[in-house]
Amino acid sequence: MVRRPVAWVAAIVLFVEAIGIALLNWLLGTVVDNQDMSLAGLDSDMMSLSSKVGGVVFGLYFALCGLIALLVGVRARAPGLFGRILLISAAVVHGLLGALTVGLVGWSAFAFLMVGLALIVFTLLAFDRQEGPSDAVPGASGNGDNGGAPVTGPAAPPVPSAS
Repeated sequence: MVRRPVAWVAAIVLFVEAIGIALLNWLLGTVVDNQDMSLAGLDSDMMSLSSKVGGVVFGLYFALCGLIALLVGVRARAPGLFGRILLISAAVVHGLLGALTVGLVGWSAFAFLMVGLALIVFTLLAFDRQEGPSDAVPGASGNGDNGGAPVTGPAAPPVPSAS
């Protein structure tokens, strides 16, 4: 099937993005530090440090999302709740970054981010359904239930008429 390779490719893309984001923010922090720039009186050392720390944190976030996607591909089953939340948040981040990069960087960066978004969404949706006893023939569960007959609730009480 196509599900596992797509999850592996999504993991590789997320790992590449993790390295790229971390290096880009580290480079920006170094440029601010070397130029001794200030923005509205802010301390340039603090701006440089916060850019580097933010890059490392954001890179670790993408690396963790890549690890989740890799585990999904290796295990061939849906991620748990924490992994699903991480992958959904990564998809949202890709959508927002794509909207920003189309104007700032160009269409090629937008296309790369949308491919990453599509891979993450496909990974989430392809492994969404848990296969198990519920996929078997109705009434064949063998646990002593009512043999697959529909379960109905109690009858509704009659509505009193207004006279």
